[in-house]
Amino acid sequence: MARRPDIQSGPARFAALVRSSIPPMHPAGLPFVGASLAVAALGYRIRWLRRAGLTSAAANAAFFRHPPRVPPTRPGLVVAPADGLVCLIQEAVPPAELGLPSTPLPRVSIFLSILDAHVQRAPIGGEVVAVSHRPGKFHSAELEAASELNERNSVVIRSPEGAQVIAVQIAGLVARRIVCDTKVGDKLAMGDTYGLIRFGSRLDTYLPAGSNVLVSLGQRALGGETILAELPAPPASDVAAGAAT
Repeated sequence: MARRPDIQSGPARFAALVRSSIPPMHPAGLPFVGASLAVAALGYRIRWLRRAGLTSAAANAAFFRHPPRVPPTRPGLVVAPADGLVCLIQEAVPPAELGLPSTPLPRVSIFLSILDAHVQRAPIGGEVVAVSHRPGKFHSAELEAASELNERNSVVIRSPEGAQVIAVQIAGLVARRIVCDTKVGDKLAMGDTYGLIRFGSRLDTYLPAGSNVLVSLGQRALGGETILAELPAPPASDVAAGAAT
């Protein structure tokens, strides 16, 4: 049987196996789990209340799980920004509030059910050049109209090579809270966690024109690991300029 070379045996090995099998929880879940445990403690003499509190604590810990992911190392790739189901692949104009040209770009939409991990991860490595939140409605995130009508938060990331990818957090029917922990000027590595949406939502990823989309409708994606697309090759002039420097 294969073993981790840094841990031979004993309690330390068992603890490492538990940590690798049970994902940690995002800090945003602590108030929900804490409140549920408080209900269980206060109702410890009432069986149904105690069980309800413990069940709620376990459900919230599962919802706010933050599993570690290992992004690919090959350059020129875009990874899924979230776990979920690829529900739309089409061309669309980026969110108007970003002030970008109204030219349709390839867009891949991922629907997150209440059972998916709800952290969001950077689809590429680079600098955050824009963050914009827009209030809106709370229609079902599975609907195509959700991209336009629902509350959303857009993050634009520019790679060192100049490729620009837009990740848009979209609230859903149950989701009422979008959390974005990044700001303009931040440097993100591919797969870094930058936000979270509470209780059912969607992630739209706008890709540069000419990108090669590598996922299919109905495919399950793992945030930070599943390769969403290949970026178009940079112009020869940019490659030559980079080599000169």
